[in-house]
Amino acid sequence: MVLVAAGCGAIVALLIRDQITRRQRDLFSTSRMRRFVALSHISREMASVSAVNLLRDFIAWEPTGFLRDRAALILQRMEEEVSEFIKKPKLESV
Repeated sequence: MVLVAAGCGAIVALLIRDQITRRQRDLFSTSRMRRFVALSHISREMASVSAVNLLRDFIAWEPTGFLRDRAALILQRMEEEVSEFIKKPKLESV
């Protein structure tokens, strides 16, 4: 029973990873609709440094103003979320 549950968990993890990889690949598709859907998918993900870098590359590459602006808004939100994870040094008063 435990092996069956572990096997099912592994299959689900592979499917999720495949979907994420596919959406990131679609971000640079020739189809505007696929790029829009990929952006929508990425906007629902948690912020990460790799997502921030991916969005920066996309903004530099994207020819369509609407998609570039949407990506910039998502990037701004993710940068704010990532910066909250970084510890800020405490300054000691003299």
